[in-house]
Amino acid sequence: MTRLLSVLIVLILLAIGGGIVFLGNFWEMPAPSAPVEKVIPDDRFPR
Repeated sequence: MTRLLSVLIVLILLAIGGGIVFLGNFWEMPAPSAPVEKVIPDDRFPR
């Protein structure tokens, strides 16, 4: 029973690691296309 559990845990870890490697290599996240502008009030900066 312990050997079966160990094999199962190793297989799950390999599947998770393989998924991370796959997504890291093939998943192209698009860059943001719209500029981001944020107005910061002057009173937040000491003079």
